[in-house]
Amino acid sequence: MSDIIQLAAQVPFDLGGQRLDQVAAQLFSDHSRSRLAGWIKDGRLKVDGAVLRPRDIVHAGSRLELDVELEAQGEWVAQDIELDIVYEDEHILVIDKPTGLVVHPAAGHQDGTLLNALLHRVPHLANVPRAGIVHRLDKDTTGLMVVAKTLEAHTNLVAQLQARSVSRIYEAIVTGVILAGGTVDAPIGRHGVQRQKMAVIETGKVAISHYRVLERFRAHTHTRVKLETGRTHQIRVHMTHIGHPLVGDPTYGGRFRIPPGASPTLIESLRDFPRQALHARFLELDHPATNVRMKWESPLPDDFTWLLSLLRQDNESFV
Repeated sequence: MSDIIQLAAQVPFDLGGQRLDQVAAQLFSDHSRSRLAGWIKDGRLKVDGAVLRPRDIVHAGSRLELDVELEAQGEWVAQDIELDIVYEDEHILVIDKPTGLVVHPAAGHQDGTLLNALLHRVPHLANVPRAGIVHRLDKDTTGLMVVAKTLEAHTNLVAQLQARSVSRIYEAIVTGVILAGGTVDAPIGRHGVQRQKMAVIETGKVAISHYRVLERFRAHTHTRVKLETGRTHQIRVHMTHIGHPLVGDPTYGGRFRIPPGASPTLIESLRDFPRQALHARFLELDHPATNVRMKWESPLPDDFTWLLSLLRQDNESFV
């Protein structure tokens, strides 16, 4: 696949008299306006052979020519890390992420991440922002993620996420008994004191989660949560905010709860559950090239189903 983008277009009458960056965004809509503006400033997008500024006016009939050789986005290393590929074509790749896999290199996790694995599988992703990663899952959250394999797909998927047209549905086991579904509409931002944590704060960004009950147990609930927005730790923060933190959440979990009279096996499993009980179960989006609506489902992981089976046994013991 080529890492060179060469496009040309003539400015139609109805776009004449507008700013160059506005016209380019209309004519080369596979790329974001900010990215196009950067290419204009770098002299990669010319008007009738001349280098202009993004704010300069262009006239009907002018010829826009884009000639860009994509450059690697970071000093990342490709690593042969096994991935569970659910779907792949020349535009996108959908993976089922295991627990323990960090998505993007950061302090303390410079390699061994999903990004390193993606670069090994698809080397030209070095030329796509964040190696095509358009949304993240926490290190210990399992389930479905989509990755863009081209710059055009990246732009399209980011736009879909911003427009909230990507459907991301999770399943979680939370502490406490939830009687009915509902919506949490509470802004999320960086915690005022513990900067590594997120929290519901008035000055935070809009965050909306819709939840419903799948199964109730004596002191826990199996829930399904649909994200309308995608803030960092959104489900973990929102469920804690309404008094139902996720089982196994080391950051937001709060006080450990045990149903009275629970079996030693259930007590041990709840106490030692190795991660937040959260799984990205369903993913649905418009394919960035064909616009066809596509949907994937990931089965619940073994640790999740084991805990559910113990909770069901506990329920039956106290009927």
